Amino acid sequence: MKTALVHDWLSGYGGGEKVLESMYDLYPSKIFTLVKNESKLKNTIFEGRDIETSFIQNLPLSSKVYRNYLPFFPLAIEQFDLSTYDLVLSSSHAVAKGVLTHANQLHICYCHTPMRYAWDLYAFHMSQVKGPKKLIAQLVLHYMRKWDLSSVNRVDHFIANSKYVARRIKKVYGRDSEVIYPPVDTQSFYTSKNKQDYYITYSRLVPYKKIDMIAHAFSKMPDKKLIIIGDGPEMPKVKTHSSKNIEILGYRSNDEIRKLLSEAKAMVFAAEEDFGIVMAESLASGTPVIAFGKGASSEIIDQSKTGILFPEQDVDSLIKAVQEFEKNEDSFDPLYIKQTADSFSQERFAIEYKNFVEKKWSDFKNSRH
Repeated sequence: MKTALVHDWLSGYGGGEKVLESMYDLYPSKIFTLVKNESKLKNTIFEGRDIETSFIQNLPLSSKVYRNYLPFFPLAIEQFDLSTYDLVLSSSHAVAKGVLTHANQLHICYCHTPMRYAWDLYAFHMSQVKGPKKLIAQLVLHYMRKWDLSSVNRVDHFIANSKYVARRIKKVYGRDSEVIYPPVDTQSFYTSKNKQDYYITYSRLVPYKKIDMIAHAFSKMPDKKLIIIGDGPEMPKVKTHSSKNIEILGYRSNDEIRKLLSEAKAMVFAAEEDFGIVMAESLASGTPVIAFGKGASSEIIDQSKTGILFPEQDVDSLIKAVQEFEKNEDSFDPLYIKQTADSFSQERFAIEYKNFVEKKWSDFKNSRH
């Protein structure tokens, strides 16, 4: 079978790209994507691969400000000619699922999420925009929702990256999906016997990650040290809420993150996330997680065994969770915590994804005879 891989954009190397890498390992094929940033793909599996981009690649500053071209994304994804391929495997959190295919092709979509800024985060994003820009954004996202729904039936089978996303796929698209958790490189993380007296959080510093809220909470607990790793547009806000017990390290290498994560008392996570790879990475380090209990957190964290889930996305709720954690700190077993991370390993993903694709391909072939 001749296979094509489709991905929204290759502007860096994050969780979605790790999924695409695992898909590529199983089915090495040509990759179709709206836009790529060559400099960000250096020393990754995608460097030097056969990657076809859309007309957006040729627009001004596209590799950096590609999101400004959002209204053109549906048109761009529909321009790819996939007519000669038997199997189309898409990795989609925006428009990749909307590629055009015909009746003799099988399209399986690994859906990280229905387009969050057009659906469940719409009200939040609109609250961040003022004046004429708000009306433009409303019109654009109204159009994106209509297109998003019109392209749903171009997908033969959906895979969701969590039960949480599966529920959202059912709500927004009216479609059932198979849950296959994304691949986490659990083998590269390790436990440490030298636990230190600090908490850690790391992510891109963007609004929905709520790093400023975490900083604010720890500023009210001056006897507890917090290390923040990451950079992004929220950095000034995070600094405003920080105090002397909070250390902001900015960007750090993977090796530094692994060491700091393995030696931390606990990792703090406050986002409502579709999956949350950093939580699984923390478990792989034998480090318990204090996490906001909505989104996929409850699928990753076992309450009181591998972490603490707090019910509200606010300062008081997080402070209570930290206090609860410290009362029961000795009951968290790093070796047990690390073992639970195997549920999210790369090897497990490869087996489950390949089995799903091969089964659906076999059924599809048989249905044509």
